Amino acid sequence: MTTATIQPQVLNAKITHRERELGAIINAYNEVTERLKQSHDQLRNEVVRLHTQLDEKNRELARRERLAALGEMAAGVAHEIRNPLGGIRLYASLLIKDLDDQPEAQRLAQKMSDGVTMLEGIVGGVMEFAGESQPDLEAVSLQRLVEEALGLAAPSITARCVEPRVSPIDVSVCVKADSNQILRALLNLLLNAVDAVDEGGCIEVWTQLDPSGANCEIHVADDGAGIAPELLNRIFHPFFTTKSSGTGLGLAVVHRIADAHDGSVRAKNRSGGGADFCLTLPLSTPSKLTPPKSTETKGVTESGGD
Repeated sequence: MTTATIQPQVLNAKITHRERELGAIINAYNEVTERLKQSHDQLRNEVVRLHTQLDEKNRELARRERLAALGEMAAGVAHEIRNPLGGIRLYASLLIKDLDDQPEAQRLAQKMSDGVTMLEGIVGGVMEFAGESQPDLEAVSLQRLVEEALGLAAPSITARCVEPRVSPIDVSVCVKADSNQILRALLNLLLNAVDAVDEGGCIEVWTQLDPSGANCEIHVADDGAGIAPELLNRIFHPFFTTKSSGTGLGLAVVHRIADAHDGSVRAKNRSGGGADFCLTLPLSTPSKLTPPKSTETKGVTESGGD
C-alpha cells in the first residue's frame, strides 16, 4: 500500500521538474529570438536610414556640381555683358545732358539709363553668385553678426513699418564663419522676410542649437503669406523668383554661402502662417543656447532664389 501510494507521487514530481526545465529552455529561446528580432529590425532601419542619407548626399553632390557649372557659365556671360553695359551707361548719361531742351526725349533717355542700371544689378548678382565662395573662417560672435545684419536691413525695415522681434542671444556664442559672407547671407534673409510681409507686419529672429548640438540655427521668420507648397523645392534655385522685380539670386547666394561654411539653409511654412528660413552654421565654442523645440510645419526644403 505504502509503496504503491508513494511511487506515483515521485513520478509526478520528476515530470514537473522536467517540465520546469523545458519551460525555462523555451523561455530563454524566446528571449533570444526576440532580441535577435529586435536587432534585425534595428539593423534594417539603420540600413534604410543610411540608404536615404546616401541618396540625399548624392542628390546634393549632383546639385552642387550643376550649380558650379552654372556659376562658371554665368560668370563668363556676366563678364562679357558688363563692359558693353558700362559704355551704354556712359552714352546714355551724355545723351540725357544733351537733351535738356527736349524733355520728352530726355525722359526716354532716362528710361534707357534706368534699364542699364537694372541690368547692372542683375550682372552684379550673377557675379556674386558665381564668385569665389571659399570663406575665411574665424570665431565670430553670433550676437554681433545678427546685430550688424539688422543694422544693414534697418532702412528697409523702417520704410515698410515692419516690427522686428529679436530674441536675446548669448554673448559667449561664436560660430565658425566668414563675417562678410554671413552678413550678406543674413541680410538677404532679412530683406526677403521684409518683402514677404504686408506693411506693418512682423519679422522674428532667434537662435538655437540643432539636434546634434554642434551647430547653431539662425531663424529669420515672417508673418506673411508663406511659400506655396509647389514652390518649396525651387526657392533656392538660381534665377527663380516670385517677385516682379527680383533677380532670383538672393536666396541662391545664401545657399552657396551656407554650403561653403559646411552649413545649410532650409525653408518651411509656419503652422501659424508665414515662412521660416533657418541658416545652420558650425559652432566655434560650446553653446548655452536653448535646445530646439518641436514645431509643426507645412513643408520643408533644404535645397536652395528669392
